[in-house]
Amino acid sequence: MRIANKSTSAVSLIKASLEKIEKHKDKNIFTFINAEPALKKAEEIDKKIKKGEPVGRLAGVPYALKDNFLSKEGETTASARILTGLESPIDATCVEKLEAEGAIMVGRTNLDAFAHGSSTENSYFGPTKNAFDSERVAGGSSGGSAVAVALDCVEFATGTDTGGSIRQPASFNGVFGIKPTYGTISRYGVVAMASSTDVLGFFAKSAADLDLLMEIASGHDEKDMTSLPDFYGSADVELGKKKIGFVKEFVESPALAPELKTALEEKLSLAKSKGYEIIELTLPALEYALAAYYIIQPAEVASNLSRYDGIRYAYRTKTLKSPKISSADKSSEKTALENLFLNTRSEGFMRENKRRIMIGNFVLSSGFYDAYFLKAAKARTLIIQEFEKAFKSVDAILSPVAPNPAFKLGEKVNDPVSMYLEDVMSVPVNLAGLPAVAFPAGSTTSEKTPHLPLGLQLIGPRRSDKNLLKLVEELV
Repeated sequence: MRIANKSTSAVSLIKASLEKIEKHKDKNIFTFINAEPALKKAEEIDKKIKKGEPVGRLAGVPYALKDNFLSKEGETTASARILTGLESPIDATCVEKLEAEGAIMVGRTNLDAFAHGSSTENSYFGPTKNAFDSERVAGGSSGGSAVAVALDCVEFATGTDTGGSIRQPASFNGVFGIKPTYGTISRYGVVAMASSTDVLGFFAKSAADLDLLMEIASGHDEKDMTSLPDFYGSADVELGKKKIGFVKEFVESPALAPELKTALEEKLSLAKSKGYEIIELTLPALEYALAAYYIIQPAEVASNLSRYDGIRYAYRTKTLKSPKISSADKSSEKTALENLFLNTRSEGFMRENKRRIMIGNFVLSSGFYDAYFLKAAKARTLIIQEFEKAFKSVDAILSPVAPNPAFKLGEKVNDPVSMYLEDVMSVPVNLAGLPAVAFPAGSTTSEKTPHLPLGLQLIGPRRSDKNLLKLVEELV
């Protein structure tokens, strides 16, 4: 509104944003800077305002685009070598909606390649550093977007959340992040990771900003069959039960850092002082959530990544020779086309991409489908049922996002199980398709980890997104 009432200009906002991006380039936040087109758009908005012409609700507001959203501006790489050079002929539906309201994309943010990770260390462009401590991770996979907002490079940023990839980096960097109800925002034009749990959302500096962004971006899209009718814009804010639950299994987990447990207890006390009844919940099926997620998600990853073969899209190997084959039989040598597939995928995918492809193909193979994938699907159903039962007695569930604050760069890179355990409190939300909002809840005070942000999340029943944001405003 400062632009509309002429107290500032769109050009000045974009210039300030670009200056901050340059100031913090050591954090490795951006994979692409959209300076010239952004300034041109800002000039056009300022001209419209000068003429008294109407402008959108986000007119002149600089934002960052996670680099797995397709856009005609810059390459869409998903921070993966195999997509370097890809220039999209389309804009994602979400991008279209934001820019129709006048938002200006100033750059694309770094992520774990194809969004596979919890630290933004699995990027072809190198890791993004935490906003508060350059020796620590930004969180992932949307680490670049979270740090861009935390360091005030932009007013808001887009993200994707498949198992916590908005909420965890929001928590690690002290900003707000929303993972909407599955299907609330169209996924058309976003590089797929795991299609049954992928959700688009935002990072911002307040719950009110997230509310505005949700109003703009939500709604059904004919190009995305999984998108829901627009329930968000017409939702009535109503917290009828005035009850907030907490999950006993999370609070009693030996993996939960003491300072996060204290932060949770303090917010529960605040909720109680505001008239909410606090309810202890037991959700035993959550014990299986992480195992189920890391079967279902890699299976969908293997399927979605099968399209990258060196023929379509961007990167193609220049190495057409076959790797050495132990058999002396010449008939076993790979054809040139097979070599192209093999070497392109071998060179183009990061280590974590390959790990998930291999796990996914394994659990989907004929001999193991029933033993692994089918059982994981059944566990997912139990998790959905337990959440549904819980929400019959509470408005929302308050929980940590992750068991720890931001960990050190390199600490978990060679220990994938330890890395996956960071998702234990976030993946159940995605498996159940529920909305959740991450918000700042203080900072660490110990000598080992001073001044690192602590984050919590509020989880609600499906389509309660607007209620959750209202409740967050009461608890911050």
